[in-house]
Amino acid sequence: MLSYEVVWRWFDRLFCVCILALPLPAGAADREGTVAPCGWFDAATTDLDLFPCRLKADAKATFFNGDNLALLAWAGAASAAMNNGNADDDIADHFDEHDTFGGFSDEALFIIGSPVTHFAGTAIWYVLEAENQDDPGRQRAVTMLSALTITATVTGGLKMIRDNDQPDGQSWAWPSGHTSSSVAVASVLHEFYGLKVGLPAYAVAGVVAWRMMDDGDHWASDVLFGATLGWVVGHSVARRHGAPEIAGFELLPYSGNHRTPAVGISLAKRF
Repeated sequence: MLSYEVVWRWFDRLFCVCILALPLPAGAADREGTVAPCGWFDAATTDLDLFPCRLKADAKATFFNGDNLALLAWAGAASAAMNNGNADDDIADHFDEHDTFGGFSDEALFIIGSPVTHFAGTAIWYVLEAENQDDPGRQRAVTMLSALTITATVTGGLKMIRDNDQPDGQSWAWPSGHTSSSVAVASVLHEFYGLKVGLPAYAVAGVVAWRMMDDGDHWASDVLFGATLGWVVGHSVARRHGAPEIAGFELLPYSGNHRTPAVGISLAKRF
């Protein structure tokens, strides 16, 4: 009988291949206009028309940035040094001798950290925000979708190019897709909602990364580069679509209530 983890692993592999094979629709307008659609289906139709151009612009902003490329290069060099040296083997041996997770918790963390789970959660987030006519919330869900798509595409491409074995003998080790996707989610949430949401999200991503090494699914070098990739993509994409700032304060729309009707802007700062 197949375990949940085995079934979910095959979903992950199939998903990465499908993401890489998806063609981008031609003729989508290069714009990010705000609309007021009626219902989630109309909203999705509008956003899907704009999404390919938004996705390409987000990828360009991420990987045509010198700081981002330098960080990824350093992470790649450190990852190669760990894999070619003794670090990966030593860390894997440590986890062989000191098992942290097992049983239900092990499979639950595998599913929680899966890119498939992250895309499904983002889709639910999008539908709820669209149904509530919450345009800022809807656009944040689209931003998360963009960050996840870029992360999954780059991760899947690097896996196929590198095609090295995991500690347990499975293929497609580098980089860790669970780690890159989990850190990308945490980074986007951090940018949008501050550390009060970001810190718990980073903690979950850290536990997922630990679990991938603990169960022999990934080398430490896979996790290192996956975390760096997720961080770079998540923060870069979210910042590109964040609220405008003045002197460190975010500019946010403001509307009064039935007692004191007013329309304007408000200044907010996260600590």
